[in-house]
This record gives sequence, structure tokens and C-alpha cells, in this order.
Amino acid sequence: MPVRLKKFIGTIVLILLVVVYAVLATAYASLHLADASGWVHLLYFFFTGILWVVPAMVLIRWMETKPKG
Repeated sequence: MPVRLKKFIGTIVLILLVVVYAVLATAYASLHLADASGWVHLLYFFFTGILWVVPAMVLIRWMETKPKG
């Protein structure tokens, strides 16, 4: 697959990943952490704010691989 096509596909998937992840993380927090203290909210959003980086790193690594040959 050409590098430009991989980067285009990866960019679209990365945008979708961030949007869907943010919506799901916020929906979960509003449903399950509504009565929790501010510290619980802080810790939850700290860890969920970092957690999306793992799939993003895998996707970016895939986007940067050169075709064989």
C-alpha cells in the first residue's frame, strides 16, 4: 500500500478513534461517576486521557512503515 494512502487512512481512523473514545469516556463518566468526588473524576479523566495514546501509537507506527521492496 502506498505511504500516502496509509497516511490518509490512518489520519481518518485516528480522528474517529479520538472522537469515539472521548464520547465513550465521557458517557461512562456521566453515567457511573455522577456522584463521585472530584478526586475520582480527576483520576478517571487523567487515566482515560492517557489511555487513548496506546492505540494511537500503534496506528501511527503502521502509518509510518515503508512498503517492502
